[in-house]
Amino acid sequence: MKTEAVTQNEGYRLLVAVGLISYGLVHAVIAWIALQLAWGGGGGEASSQGALTQLGRQPLGSVLLWVVAVGMFALVGWQVLEAAVGYGWMEQTKRLRRRISSAVRALVYLAIGLSAAKVALGAGPQSGDEAQETVTSRLLGAPFGRILVVALGLVVIAVGVHQIVKAVKKKFVEELSGSVSPTTVRLGTAGYIAKGVALAIVGVLFIWAAASYDPDKAGGIDAALKTIRDQPFGSVLLTVMALGILAFGLYCFNWARNARR
Repeated sequence: MKTEAVTQNEGYRLLVAVGLISYGLVHAVIAWIALQLAWGGGGGEASSQGALTQLGRQPLGSVLLWVVAVGMFALVGWQVLEAAVGYGWMEQTKRLRRRISSAVRALVYLAIGLSAAKVALGAGPQSGDEAQETVTSRLLGAPFGRILVVALGLVVIAVGVHQIVKAVKKKFVEELSGSVSPTTVRLGTAGYIAKGVALAIVGVLFIWAAASYDPDKAGGIDAALKTIRDQPFGSVLLTVMALGILAFGLYCFNWARNARR
């Protein structure tokens, strides 16, 4: 089949690996920024946009950003292919869910890839919090706006819970091929739990914005992490979250080596 010829092509497999390594690198930088936020450092914005800005400031930052962009676009192609014809070994209902998940992932990877390209070209991307506030403001101005924002918040919470369940049940192992080490499983478990908790908080922020009719209450991952920091023992809690996000980044490095295509 032509699809199998593509997925087994060495160039294609290399691009996917570069993409997953880039995705892991972005999460590692987010974790570093979050650690600085936890202990009083400037750090920047603890989001993919903030991480890309940090990467752009490094030596050969522009080259690094273009590598990330190309890698992300490769992941878009990979997930579009998976959404169209992938997961053939699964039962039909489960296969449909995974294909929808791949379509959503493709959009996430596309957003990061476009942001990386914009930063590489010298145009700083809109911050994650600003983007969420813009979306929330527009929705609140629409008919039934509060209901729409609450619905969006509930969807984001559901995605976060799904990530946590995926971690607890170790469903992410289905994304891997060959022998999977216990370390990889532990990294994936910690990483998906951290991402799930952060997304759930983002969803709560949307609902809070709807309840108060204030789009400024909404926010992205950066706002979610700062919300954790502002709680009792917040620095410790945020450190734990940062380590979880770092674990996901390290998991991505292993995923790049064992990705099921």
